[in-house]
Amino acid sequence: MASIIGITGGIGSGKSLISSGLRQMGYEVYNTDKAARRLMNDDADLRCAIIGLLGDVYEDGKLVAARVAEQVFADEKKLSALNAIVHPAVFRDLKHAAQMSDREFLFAESAILFESGMQSLCRCVITVSAPEELRIERTMVRDGVGREEVISRMSKQMSDKEREELSQFVVKNGKNAKISDICFDIINFLRNFVG
Repeated sequence: MASIIGITGGIGSGKSLISSGLRQMGYEVYNTDKAARRLMNDDADLRCAIIGLLGDVYEDGKLVAARVAEQVFADEKKLSALNAIVHPAVFRDLKHAAQMSDREFLFAESAILFESGMQSLCRCVITVSAPEELRIERTMVRDGVGREEVISRMSKQMSDKEREELSQFVVKNGKNAKISDICFDIINFLRNFVG
C-alpha cells in the first residue's frame, strides 16, 4: 500500500507541472479532477445522486459539464451539495488506488485539497506556490482569459499563506525554477519525513 502524498496549490502555481515531473520520474499521480469526472460518468450510485440533485445533466451517458456549471455556480447551496456527493466518492477511489498500489508513494493532485478535507487521507501535504504575478500570467496564457478573470478566480481560493501553514512541505515554483530539481527535493524530503 502506498502512502498518499497530497499536492496542492493555487491556480497557476504549477501543481500539474510538478505532478508531470513526478510521473516522469516513475511515480504514480492521482489527479482528483480527472477522477471526479470519471466517477461522475462511471459510478452508477454517484450518477443517481447527481441526477437527484441537479436533474438529468447527462447526455448519451456522459455528464454535460455546462449543464452542471450553470446550476452550481449560480447556487452556492447546490455547489456544496454536489461537493458533498462527489468528494466522498473521490476519497474512496483514492484510498482504493493507494491500497492497490505497490509503490512507496501515491501523489494526489488537488486544487482544493484542504477545502475538501482530503488532507485527512494524506501522510503528507506539499504546497506548490509561486509569485502572484507569475500565477496570473501563467493562467492567462493557459486558459486564454483576461487578468480580471484570473484575479476573480484567485480570490475564491485559499491563499498561499493559508495552504503553506497547513502543509508539511512547500515548494517555490518561480520563473526560473527547474521542475526536475523541485521533484528531487520533494522525494528527498519524503524519504526523510515518511522514513
